Amino acid sequence: MKSGYVIHPLGDSAAILKWEQEISMAVHQEVMKAYHCLRISSSPYILDLIPAYASLTIVYDAALIRNNERVPGLQWLTAYIATKIKTRDAITAPAPRKLRIPVCYDPSLGPDITEMAVSRKVTIADIIAWHCETVYTVYLTGFLPGFPYMGKVCAALETPRRPQPRLQVPAGSVGIAGAQTGIYPLASPGGWNIIGQTPLRMFDATHADPCYCHPGDQVQFIPVTLEVFRQIQHEQ
Repeated sequence: MKSGYVIHPLGDSAAILKWEQEISMAVHQEVMKAYHCLRISSSPYILDLIPAYASLTIVYDAALIRNNERVPGLQWLTAYIATKIKTRDAITAPAPRKLRIPVCYDPSLGPDITEMAVSRKVTIADIIAWHCETVYTVYLTGFLPGFPYMGKVCAALETPRRPQPRLQVPAGSVGIAGAQTGIYPLASPGGWNIIGQTPLRMFDATHADPCYCHPGDQVQFIPVTLEVFRQIQHEQ
């Protein structure tokens, strides 16, 4: 079903398109094609589009559709999507942004990196190298405003969530959970394995575009020393 989808209601003013439920570039590309196709259509009835790993949530104005089209919102949306998505292969999606995000992997900022190295009988330098060698795709943002869910980490780095979440994870913390890696944009409780921290602000509500990362972005982590981390942090 990688190239196909099913649609389900999601409350009385939203619907969700679902593809095969897996983390893969093939599914992600289908999600993003549909996202860009519907985004450029600029329908006044569609209020928001929320892409995820293998789904696309569409929030629509049910009252406006009923008043203007004289049909239930989901009925109109189902027909509209079927028409628009037929043309998705003709849509030229914007090239993904390529982001290089500095990360300090010092154990003082990555409290789980030492345990991860010991459990694998490797060095901390190995963990850093493995984490930085991959260019990750941002599949979605969620959980916290601007939290980028990225994947996949190499098999050697896959690690289950911590059995006991921390009560407070600092903003900028870079973590691993299963095959995913992500960055906490705000201080928050959390159960991901923290291996480092970026000095960049991943979410800033004072900006017109508050989220540093967006779905579809390509991210590579760049290791920096604690000194460079403090310098960049001071300049933010």
